[in-house]
Amino acid sequence: MNLFDLKKGEKCLIDKILIKTDMRRRLLDIGLIKNTLVECVEVSPAGDPKAYLIRDAVIALRQEDCEHILIKDLSV
Repeated sequence: MNLFDLKKGEKCLIDKILIKTDMRRRLLDIGLIKNTLVECVEVSPAGDPKAYLIRDAVIALRQEDCEHILIKDLSV
């Protein structure tokens, strides 16, 4: 599963970040690292981007970036 698969109100843990661009550094800087708890808190009317609660900050991420962030489902 990737981060974009989360629906509003669902939580997960980050497993891997596969992005190799400058966006990887930005994500690491905001604390998006392995085993970070993330919650999807809002979805734009068009469905993209989605807003995620990451370490007490709400961050909007586009689908093209979220698809390269692998997650562990908490319900398993």
